[in-house]
Amino acid sequence: MVYKSNGGFMIRFRLKELITNEEFRSGKRITLGKIAEATGIKQPTLSRIAGTRGYNTTTDNVDRLCRYLGCKVGDIMEYVPDEELSGEG
Repeated sequence: MVYKSNGGFMIRFRLKELITNEEFRSGKRITLGKIAEATGIKQPTLSRIAGTRGYNTTTDNVDRLCRYLGCKVGDIMEYVPDEELSGEG
């Protein structure tokens, strides 16, 4: 999921990738419902973070996801300059 700001950059959320990687590592299926239960983040919010373009979430949600997945903020969110998206850079 990519969030576009008016400031000339994109923030890409990588929640789906992190879930897939964790499922592969653990050999267990991880559902958004399970993550919601463990983190206290509502399932619709997780769905939006994972797949809605332009969705903006709170740092509290990012913190909870990092804690649950054992990762850093940079693993969940990625800064992508417009130039990279348009092929100019």
